[in-house]
Amino acid sequence: MTVEEYETIRLIDLEGLNQEACAERMHVARTTAQAMYRNARHKIADCLVNSRRLIIEGGDYLVCNAREMTCGCPHCRRLILPAEGETPTTT
Repeated sequence: MTVEEYETIRLIDLEGLNQEACAERMHVARTTAQAMYRNARHKIADCLVNSRRLIIEGGDYLVCNAREMTCGCPHCRRLILPAEGETPTTT
């Protein structure tokens, strides 16, 4: 399973986002997120039913780092740059 497929499972099944919100968060088209989600669920089902190992690797992704603005994740605790005249806050 690719990291992107894993991320669609995390966003849709764990965080409860719909496919459109998942696609926005991942910066991909909704149809792309839908295809990745479908592929991920098929791979998970194959692993569960056929007692196979699930390996998560590869893909095309960026990992958040503290040098950039917040990624939009509700769990991200990095500083958000304030609008003019506002004081800095964390998410």
